[in-house]
Amino acid sequence: MAELVYRPAVGLALTLFKAWDLKIDCKGSENIPRSGGAVLVSNHISYLDFIFNGLAALPQKRLVRFMAKDSVFRHRISGPLMRGMKHIPVDRKNGELAYQHALDSLRSGEIVGVFPEATISPSFTLKSFKSGAARLAQDAGVPMIPMAVWGTQRLWTKGHPRNFKRSHIPVTVRVGEPMEASREEYAGAITRRLRGRVQELLEAAQRAYPVRPKNAEDTWWIPAHLGGTAPTPEAVRAAESR
Repeated sequence: MAELVYRPAVGLALTLFKAWDLKIDCKGSENIPRSGGAVLVSNHISYLDFIFNGLAALPQKRLVRFMAKDSVFRHRISGPLMRGMKHIPVDRKNGELAYQHALDSLRSGEIVGVFPEATISPSFTLKSFKSGAARLAQDAGVPMIPMAVWGTQRLWTKGHPRNFKRSHIPVTVRVGEPMEASREEYAGAITRRLRGRVQELLEAAQRAYPVRPKNAEDTWWIPAHLGGTAPTPEAVRAAESR
């Protein structure tokens, strides 16, 4: 079936990134299979992460169908785009419907993108992973592709204004080798291994990131454990529990 919305949307994104003079450093795209289903699993630090996750698959000539909260599909602007690109709406009150939709997509040979943290991490560190990605890979009999993005939080993230100026912001993407999800292994154990691998890729992306904060006021995008002023994971959990 022709991609009447997805491919033009990709072209628009690439044009905008060029206009913003973004410096995108992506390594590991060859780990994304050229055919067949796979679950693409990433950390989540920005509203734009799915775009950069999708760009990582382009060298392999693949399009990724992302699972996203259903409110995005109800928006008058993003809704038609999300539906046209065949992304997968997730209603948290009826998660089984989204799960079956994703499973059908995987079995038909699609790549499905999943953010197992479920929400953006304000601490810019990994939150706990939900087991849905591992269970999807098990049930569909497809590999998981771990990946990590870094720098996207400087463009647009929770609690901070958007920065779409021509500001030369670097974005680093690292894609890891496929991971199998055996039916004989407990989904929780697979999820722990998966999170560990995403953590390794995240640290590699952070090490490769070419810039540091300009001054003390510019440390908001750096995690506390790396000397920045982003909230600690403990502070985030405390705020979310109120």
